[in-house]
Amino acid sequence: MELGAVLEAVEGRGSSEAVERVLAGYNEENRTIFRFDPADEDKRKKLCEGILNILEKDTKTSCQVACLEALRILSRDKKVLVPVTTKRNMQILMRLAKLDTAEDPLERVSEFPVIVEALKCLCNIIFNSAVAQKLSLELNLAAMLCNLLEKCKDQQFVGDIKCFDLRLLFLLSLLHTDIRSQLRQELQGVQVLTQALESSLSVRWTEEYKAAEDRDRPPLSLQETDCAIEALKALFNVTLDSWNVHSENESHQFRYMAAILRHCLLTMGPTEDKTEELHSNAINLLSNVPVSCLDVLIKPSAQEETDIKYNGMNMGAIQILLDFMEKRIDKGSSYREGLTPVLSLLTECCRTHRNIRKFIKAQVLPPLRDVSNRPEVGTTVRNKLVRLMTHVDLGVKQIAAEFLFVLCKERVDSLLKYTGYGNAAGLLAARGLLAGGRGDHWYSDDEDTDTEEYKSAKPNINLITGHLEEPMPNPMDEMTEEQKEYEAMKLVNMFDKLSRVNMHQIIGLIVWAHTSQNGRDELIKPMGVRPDGTMAPLEEAVSQYHTNKQDSSDSD
Repeated sequence: MELGAVLEAVEGRGSSEAVERVLAGYNEENRTIFRFDPADEDKRKKLCEGILNILEKDTKTSCQVACLEALRILSRDKKVLVPVTTKRNMQILMRLAKLDTAEDPLERVSEFPVIVEALKCLCNIIFNSAVAQKLSLELNLAAMLCNLLEKCKDQQFVGDIKCFDLRLLFLLSLLHTDIRSQLRQELQGVQVLTQALESSLSVRWTEEYKAAEDRDRPPLSLQETDCAIEALKALFNVTLDSWNVHSENESHQFRYMAAILRHCLLTMGPTEDKTEELHSNAINLLSNVPVSCLDVLIKPSAQEETDIKYNGMNMGAIQILLDFMEKRIDKGSSYREGLTPVLSLLTECCRTHRNIRKFIKAQVLPPLRDVSNRPEVGTTVRNKLVRLMTHVDLGVKQIAAEFLFVLCKERVDSLLKYTGYGNAAGLLAARGLLAGGRGDHWYSDDEDTDTEEYKSAKPNINLITGHLEEPMPNPMDEMTEEQKEYEAMKLVNMFDKLSRVNMHQIIGLIVWAHTSQNGRDELIKPMGVRPDGTMAPLEEAVSQYHTNKQDSSDSD
């Protein structure tokens, strides 16, 4: 539909029915449009102003919905939001969303579509406009949203209202740090959002911090899942700085939250993708929960509750985390965003809670029996994690190595047994443990027991690669005495060459020379550090140090 005709109808040259009809046609044509013609920018700005003028007046519900749908589509374009982001216009949308009224906004079901569309408009406008974000703080929008959320708590048929209320709170807490602080400190946002999450998941409590488990419970509906996901994302923002719990009340709140998140992990969504999204956001939020409060993930289990137990503890939620981790590894992409949160969470759980560590180690690092293959070769979880220890992404390989190190109770000898020295070298160098030893954290003194198969193979295991190798023949056994003497003299000559270099600069090892296929002698030269911190052949590094020192003296 021609934009000029739409603008003409909206600016007052047609009846309200005509406006509704024209906007309905425009909305249908542009429902999936996210890129707009720059040539029509001024017309779109005028159309926004005209729509808001109509919304300011009392008009019938169907016309309001058509106007709000059009405004939502137009607000996808950041460039047309200047006339929209004023205090007056924000207040118009807040009034239509029933945010600025003391009366119950949910009394009339007929108004629900207007409330939902107004909330959608506010989501787009606040996401795309820094001015709108500042006005939200001035207009106390977060407090109004929390109030509306409270009224939605026990109501039926308000799923969309609740979902977009939560999404708007998520955006505000994401984009404005002052609103995030306001939610946490003044508005009791953690409590309000946690209750919204509990309501979305329909949690039933059997005892403190323990929700009822119903194996026959049907999956969540799409609307319930979306509401839970929005609540999880908003809670993540509000609890970003919650590692240090300072009061008993805060500790209770986070343990209560962790119990709901445990229930969330054991809950299925309407589709596999929605279930993964739900669990992913639950894991992100669990990463913000103080680790001392995560013991509720493994509450004591009744006999009939689950088959996944360890030391009488229900490990169902931990198994979900392990399965989620392996699934993300198998995806083979976006490791930093998709894998590191769950690996970090499991690492902290294992470091603090002994039963969790022992349960996970039994699955990830079971007693070694077959050591004929390298640790990184294979399809087990251990093989997959060891491969990540040499990943190109520094953050990914660090957290994968740290996870395995913690499973080994931060003992170097135990880690090397499962990974080999080559795969573990990066972690050990960073920790200053290349010579062996253990990390700083204290663990229980229970000892690991090696299998008979491992004990018999151990003398022949290559410590660098971490797998069984056949003994290599001694190359000198087949040499004559003259050949041995010749090789010895070559070695003496190499030492003579190295002795002429400033030896205190040497970093690395002197390696025995060998004859290459083309017959030339090759030597792995000692390396030095340039002034800029990079590695270079020792002669070059020393030369640069002398040059820099001379330049410094001249400048003085």
